[in-house]
Amino acid sequence: LDLDYRASAGLGRDWRTAVAGHMGGRDLQDYVDAGRWLGETRGVAPERVAIYGGSYGGFLTLMALFTEPEQFGAGAALRSVTDWAHYNDPYTRNILGDPAEAPDAYVRSSPITFADGLADPLLMIHGLVDDNVQPQDIFRLSQRLIELGKTDWELAIHPVEAHGYTEPTSWTDAYRRILDLFEQTVGQR
Repeated sequence: LDLDYRASAGLGRDWRTAVAGHMGGRDLQDYVDAGRWLGETRGVAPERVAIYGGSYGGFLTLMALFTEPEQFGAGAALRSVTDWAHYNDPYTRNILGDPAEAPDAYVRSSPITFADGLADPLLMIHGLVDDNVQPQDIFRLSQRLIELGKTDWELAIHPVEAHGYTEPTSWTDAYRRILDLFEQTVGQR
């Protein structure tokens, strides 16, 4: 399924602003609801549902696996924000508010806060020269997963890629890794 989750454009102001103060809340629930719909209408068990996305979609993938692990069987997060306090201030401030005045919004919206919830296989992919979501973000999350003793995750780095991948070989490598993950997890049960 390819969802127009809350906060995506083109569906009106209320839809677009549904994440104000909490990214990874109502928008993530749209994915959870879609997974439940698959179960109710198609008989697809949650452990057969994988989620993946890039940038904000990568962020949602992390939030899904960290906060709703019973709803998914695996995930792949590409170039994802892991801590909104470390991201583009004007963009984030517009949604979560001033970090000094609304620190709780940043905490509840940042995947790194919930890393201990990881219970399913996770692939993270990031460009080493990402000029939007800094690589340090994914490195900090990787260190947190190590500290928590999590083992069912992998980080793949593409050394020449910025946020918008351009090299066909990098795209091929990324999607081969995603396909392998999904075939070995949700595709084999």
